Amino acid sequence: QVQLVESGGGLVQAGGSLRLSCAVPGRTFSSYHMGWFRQAPEKEREFVAAISWSGGRTYYADSVKGRFTISRDNAKNAQYLQMNSLKPEDTAVYYCAASTGRASYVPRGIYEYPYWGQGTQVTVSS
Repeated sequence: QVQLVESGGGLVQAGGSLRLSCAVPGRTFSSYHMGWFRQAPEKEREFVAAISWSGGRTYYADSVKGRFTISRDNAKNAQYLQMNSLKPEDTAVYYCAASTGRASYVPRGIYEYPYWGQGTQVTVSS
């Protein structure tokens, strides 16, 4: 079982910034591709960003491209999501997710990630 623990959510005004963290205890973190997803009230969970196991490849949803940055530190068993220029429509519960599989392919679909954190609330006020 893989444990993922998110932190860093909160309330921020539009235009502000937040940094989410996801800790993954254990010695196999560097073997996982990692992702961030979010779910707003009454909406389906959606892809936000993903990063390869090495950190060399990153992918973003169009809605956050240029504003959010995903990163990871394999020495600290953690990944991060730096969110800048936040908008009210970014309000959601943000989830950290981990996936194993082919090293050459970084998944971006919800069902491609078997391991999930409990989520952290991000609220952006207008």
